[in-house]
Amino acid sequence: MTGLLEGKRLLVTGVLTEQSIAFSVARLAAEQGATVVLTGFGRGLSLTRRIARRLPGEPPVIELDVTAPEDLRLLPERVAQHVDGLDGVLHAIGFAPAAALGNGVLQSDWADVGTALHVSTWSYPALAGACLPMLSRGGSYVGLDFDARVAWPAYDWMGVAKAGLESANRYLARDLGVHGIRANLVAAGPLKTMAAKSIPGFAQFEQAWTQRAPLGWDVRDPEPVARTCVALLSDWFPATTGTVVYCDGGFSAVGV
Repeated sequence: MTGLLEGKRLLVTGVLTEQSIAFSVARLAAEQGATVVLTGFGRGLSLTRRIARRLPGEPPVIELDVTAPEDLRLLPERVAQHVDGLDGVLHAIGFAPAAALGNGVLQSDWADVGTALHVSTWSYPALAGACLPMLSRGGSYVGLDFDARVAWPAYDWMGVAKAGLESANRYLARDLGVHGIRANLVAAGPLKTMAAKSIPGFAQFEQAWTQRAPLGWDVRDPEPVARTCVALLSDWFPATTGTVVYCDGGFSAVGV
C-alpha cells in the first residue's frame, strides 16, 4: 500500500526527545514514505542527532537557529546536501523565558517578551521565507499552536505569542498562496513535552482536559497531534490554508 507521504521531502524542526510532537511527526512521516530532514541548534544539536537514531532511516540533522539570519540564509544550501527540494515543513518552535510565564503580563520586561515573540511568532514566517525557494508547488507548511482565543492561567506572554502566530498564519497563507503552498496550524491539547515543563501549574491544564474533553485526552500521547500534522502535510487537504485545526479531544468546543 502506498504511504500517505510517499515520495515527499520534509523538513522537521523541534525534535528534541521522543516525547516531542515533532518526533512523532518525523516517525509517522517516514513510515508513510517521506524522506525526512531534521534541524537542531546549539546544545540541542547533539541531542537531536542522538534522537534521530531512533527514527526510521536515521534522518540527517542540519543546523538551524531560526533567530540567526545567517542560518536562515544558509538553509537552502544545507538542505540541498540531503534532498533536492521540499514538499513540506513542520515548524515546531517555541520558547519564552521563565520570567514571561506565570507572572501575569503587567510587569514583564521587553527583553523577555521580545525573546518570546522572536522565537515563537516571528520565526514562523521567517522560516517559511527561508524555505520558499525549496518548496514545490502544492507543498504544505504546518506549525504547532495552542488555542490563543482565551487567556490561560500562567501562559501569559506565550499566549500572546501564540495569538500572534495565528495572525501570522493567516497572512502567510495569503502570501504563500500565490506560490501554491498551504499554511496551517495545529492547535494541540496539553502534552507532557519539554516545552510543557517550563509552564508553571501545568497540572491545571492536565486536570481540565481530563475532566472536559469529550473524547478524553492523554497528555502522554503526542500521536493524535502528529497524525493531524501528517494529514495536513499530505495531499489530502489541497484547498485548506490559513486555518487552525484543533486536535485537543474536543476541549475547545465545549463550555464550562
